[in-house]
Amino acid sequence: MKIQWRLRMAAAQREVWTGTELRRLLAEKAGLELSSASVSALFTKEPSQVKMTTLAALCTALECTPNDLIEVDTTPVERPITPPRPVSEVSQAASARGRSMPPL
Repeated sequence: MKIQWRLRMAAAQREVWTGTELRRLLAEKAGLELSSASVSALFTKEPSQVKMTTLAALCTALECTPNDLIEVDTTPVERPITPPRPVSEVSQAASARGRSMPPL
């Protein structure tokens, strides 16, 4: 799965070009006061997590949806097929003594 943060693109499509403009919109339209550093980080970096309140405020300020801000690629990852593991000699010796193996 791949996630892409698209805040900069969504803002540009709405003619919001700077963090200062975005910060002003967040305060005016959504009532969210963020520091300049926080807005700059949202604008320039891909965050590892975003609070739902921040996401909602961004959507309100930019008049967009979360889909405009976050692009998620849900294509399944292909994993190589691994051959079955051979039964070890230790396991065979334990079962010869009458012990059962734990479930796999």
